[in-house]
Amino acid sequence: MTAKTPEDVLSTIRRGNRFLLTSHANPDGDAIGSELGLARIIRAQGKSAVIWNRDPTPGLYTPLPGSDRIHVGSEPPAGFPDLFDGVIVLECPSPDRTGLEEFLDQLPIINIDHHLGNQHYGQVNWIDSAAPAVGEMVYRLAQGLNFSLDDQTATCLFLTLVTDTGGFRFSNATDAAFESAAQLVREGARPEQVSQWLYESRSLASIRLLAEMLSTLTLHHDGRIASVYITQEMFDRAGATESDSEGLTDYPRSIDGVQAAILLRERAPSLYKASLRSRGEVDVQKVARRHDGGGHRNAAGCEIEGDLDSTLATIVEGLVEVLDEN
Repeated sequence: MTAKTPEDVLSTIRRGNRFLLTSHANPDGDAIGSELGLARIIRAQGKSAVIWNRDPTPGLYTPLPGSDRIHVGSEPPAGFPDLFDGVIVLECPSPDRTGLEEFLDQLPIINIDHHLGNQHYGQVNWIDSAAPAVGEMVYRLAQGLNFSLDDQTATCLFLTLVTDTGGFRFSNATDAAFESAAQLVREGARPEQVSQWLYESRSLASIRLLAEMLSTLTLHHDGRIASVYITQEMFDRAGATESDSEGLTDYPRSIDGVQAAILLRERAPSLYKASLRSRGEVDVQKVARRHDGGGHRNAAGCEIEGDLDSTLATIVEGLVEVLDEN
């Protein structure tokens, strides 16, 4: 296991009674699973926990217990900020990644993250870049609070490990990831349920969107880079929303010989979200950070303004540089 939970994190949670939890915009499995797991842990201590995300929960994660209680949107939940003792920000290297940064400074911040570039913006900061997922850190927090997980909480945290390690396929599938996964299963996590949620419960719209996306597949740089994109027209034809595109970046990355992959999603006219994936030592985070994004070595993202062709060319150029460095 990696290092234990710092005492200042534990003491802050022990002292408080009402907490607001949030994570980054366009939440992924680690964000949602960590929030739901931590909320259950806090509530089991006889305290209050409210989750507030700017963006809706992707359809893949709506079966998680408690997902229907998440407050979504740019307007704060009832009683904010007076009814809260602090906000716990999970998996956000900087407050602006939440999309709610204009509100966060109204409360003391507990910053829990595993990104290398975290800005230590909280009154209390717990950053562990060796952690395979923030959900694994939440599990350690539960242990520090002497809390025994129920099966639903364990399952939420198990899901964070599966999604952030790519099903234990990425370089962050460390011994800590496997040890935590085994312990979570002992505490009641249900791997078969998580597998069904992630791999066998896709909406029909998401499959239609996959077909639309794959029709754009292009290889670059002697087949070492693969790109795909999804325009708003493609979302409309598929009857899909942005949440239906969760996990689609793995398809171009899976091609033999491809070392880096790009998925561009049109979010608004002349605004694209770039999701970047890579293998081995290829550090796509370097490219994302040039455009005020971030992430990890093998999984990162950013937003870029411009037309589709110029945006794609910019990202491909950055990835070529990173590949040539290796």
